[in-house]
Amino acid sequence: MNETLAGTFFCNKCGTLNKVGAQFCSHCGTPMSPTPGATPAAASSSPNPPSPYSAPAPSYQAAPVAGARYGGFWIRVVAVIIDAIIVRVVVAPVGMMFGALGLAGGMMSGIPHIGFGLLGAGVTAVFVIFGSWLYEAFMESSSYQATLGKMIFGMKVTDLNGNRISFGRATGRHFAKWLSGMILGIGFIMVGFTERKQGLHDLLAGTLVRRT
Repeated sequence: MNETLAGTFFCNKCGTLNKVGAQFCSHCGTPMSPTPGATPAAASSSPNPPSPYSAPAPSYQAAPVAGARYGGFWIRVVAVIIDAIIVRVVVAPVGMMFGALGLAGGMMSGIPHIGFGLLGAGVTAVFVIFGSWLYEAFMESSSYQATLGKMIFGMKVTDLNGNRISFGRATGRHFAKWLSGMILGIGFIMVGFTERKQGLHDLLAGTLVRRT
């Protein structure tokens, strides 16, 4: 290695003192390389010079995700029937109570109290409408994400990203079913023909019915 000293350096071969910048030794003619004054590579200020070879970054391959499954038309029809039976079993005592009042009044006066029967039918219908809404909206926005009918067949109602829906969205989906039924049921039939088994009410509410 060349030794730099006050603008001069010694030849590595013969030890003759040469001036900085000389290309050859003035005594033996040996080429001066590397250029005097340059910082030798070995004199790097870093005690651990970086390796010229960098380890390749580890590559991770995500596990394959199985294709999503959706609730089809007929299995959802069966689930709706089960839910309708559950709601009507719950509200049936209301109609029976009014019917019993009408029957008791008729037996006491000898005149059938038709008004009690009509009132009972009307109250029952109101209870069915509100009961169906609250039952469906609460169950589908709960941690179960499904009504009892859907749970039997392993179905859940989610948003388009597979997340749990809010009570407001579940409410919107429930009443959008009325529109699906008003157009001759076409909104429900769409379940059998859309790619992700969405009825019109699912498209309007931005929901999916997934099978686990």
